[in-house]
Amino acid sequence: MGTYTIRLFGDPVLRQRAPEVTDIDGDLARLVDTMIATMHEARGVGLAAPQVGVQKRLYTYDVGDDPGVIINPEIVESSGEWVYDEGCLSVPGFSFEIVRPKVVTVRGIDLDGNEVVLEGDELMGRLIQHEIDHLDGVLLLDRLDDETRKAAMRELRQLVLDGTLSATTAEDGGRRL
Repeated sequence: MGTYTIRLFGDPVLRQRAPEVTDIDGDLARLVDTMIATMHEARGVGLAAPQVGVQKRLYTYDVGDDPGVIINPEIVESSGEWVYDEGCLSVPGFSFEIVRPKVVTVRGIDLDGNEVVLEGDELMGRLIQHEIDHLDGVLLLDRLDDETRKAAMRELRQLVLDGTLSATTAEDGGRRL
């Protein structure tokens, strides 16, 4: 099975809200399988469809159990607060301390069309929020304070201009969302 190219900072697809999935079929199942393979190859724990250039409202995930997918996810509850050094497959080589709710509950559907409700805390809670941000056209850079965001944007733009921003920029051994 092949993999997709992960879209990087600067790609306009990352800034668009992905529309809801209306048809669950074999094409969608193949998309999910290839997204999971892409996520694993990149050592990620989550991957939203826009990150591979597909404008569909779904994301894949794998935090160590079995890989899964949530289609048309929405956060229905959140609580607490947690600061975490968050990275992103579409912004390789960068990570930032970001404050988000610690526990979230997400509702969506699976590939069989069944409703799925998951509660995630800490890493899983972070993943849910990060991937839904991608589906809304929001990058982790948008979650930073003004000063940190401006500094990161300057550095990222320079990497893009230099042609050195790539999925292989981050050879840190870590797992990214």
